[in-house]
Amino acid sequence: MTEKRKPLLVVEDDPALQKQMQWALDQYEVLVADDRDSAIAQLRRFEPAVITMDLGLPPHPDDTTTGFKLLQEMMSLSPDSKVIVITGQHDRDNAVRSIALGAYDFCEKPFQPEVLSLIIERAFRLYELQAENRRLQNAQSAPGVSGIISRDPEMQRLCRTIEKVASTNATILLLGESGTGKEVLARALHSHSPRKGNRFVAINCAAIPENLLESELFGYEKGAFTGAAKQTPGKIEVANGGTLFLDETGDLPLSLQAKLLRFLQERVIERIGGREEIPVDVRIVCATHQDLKNLIANGKFREDLFYRLAEIVLEIPPLRQRKGDASLLAHAFVRRFADEQKAGTLTMLPDAVDAIEAYDWPGNVRELENRTKRAVIMAEGSTLRVEDFGLQAVAPEPEMFNLRRARDEAEREAIVRVLGRVNGNISKAAELLGVSRPTLYDLMSKYSLRS
Repeated sequence: MTEKRKPLLVVEDDPALQKQMQWALDQYEVLVADDRDSAIAQLRRFEPAVITMDLGLPPHPDDTTTGFKLLQEMMSLSPDSKVIVITGQHDRDNAVRSIALGAYDFCEKPFQPEVLSLIIERAFRLYELQAENRRLQNAQSAPGVSGIISRDPEMQRLCRTIEKVASTNATILLLGESGTGKEVLARALHSHSPRKGNRFVAINCAAIPENLLESELFGYEKGAFTGAAKQTPGKIEVANGGTLFLDETGDLPLSLQAKLLRFLQERVIERIGGREEIPVDVRIVCATHQDLKNLIANGKFREDLFYRLAEIVLEIPPLRQRKGDASLLAHAFVRRFADEQKAGTLTMLPDAVDAIEAYDWPGNVRELENRTKRAVIMAEGSTLRVEDFGLQAVAPEPEMFNLRRARDEAEREAIVRVLGRVNGNISKAAELLGVSRPTLYDLMSKYSLRS
């Protein structure tokens, strides 16, 4: 069976030009309209992604008034369609006016078939990229751990573990590089737990000076030290009934490690300057990017505290190991920041997607988020280029995969990368991989890639 051709609407009242365009553009299903009414009828029926139109239409072919009115109607009925205006030679004023009214591009008569074909091809590509961006909203609405977008098997297994252990009171230790989303997972643990109706309290142990950290954690009584003007509960007490997230636990000073160990054993605290033991019911989630076992070997972290904190240890893979996730996350961040900045619909160009996939992301998801926000703010027009992300352009990899070598893990990796690249568009992924949609669904099931 031959592949179904993409519909292309040609609005042209000259029969000779109609035939010429049908012959020159035979790779598309060319739909012809010769006046305003037939153009609107074809648009409503077929919803073509790309339209070419002559501004000189009946009843006054020598006047552009009808053409401009039709252009505005089409942009109102199908704002996502890409309209290419065919103008007379040296008719730049009407071409510029067309672009201002929402046309995608223009081409001068007499047109060269190769040039017009290239403009049309680029228009179809941009339409598909923007459609992929919009489809991401449906992908994100799938059930799962809130705030996590991933097609990586390791990350998906981690999310399933989060859902399983969230209902327990076990102390969780999250290990991962900076920027991998440790606090996002800690909040997910809280939101999936019976404690979700109570407070989630976070404290960064590395961001607070040692002499203040104890009072931040345990609180203090009035007059306990200079400046203690009133009784103040600490973070542990404030989180009573909820979840306490201790970020960068590896930076805790040894003196506080002993006090935290006592709390974990007894589940009571004493405020600084106080004598009363205060019982606290709180779930502890810790996180660090440091190697705690190495710190223990160097005498910088208590071994008994480590085993108290490490009832369940969850390791978060860095972004560079999550094949296909960088481009998938970038699509989500683009849409989010475009909404925040009221920038309309923004689309990443292929060179930007290539660079995002090739970059190593030493700062992980946080770096990707920051670069994407910068790109949205700096964007000119409706597209994002590689320069907007502050990345270097890379030579795109050939989108072909040798099935003799791409077995098992290599085959799975190829599918994951392509799904991330096309933002979950199954039809496009199947096209790039050279397989049918049913075959791709079977392969996704084989490698547990269904979300």
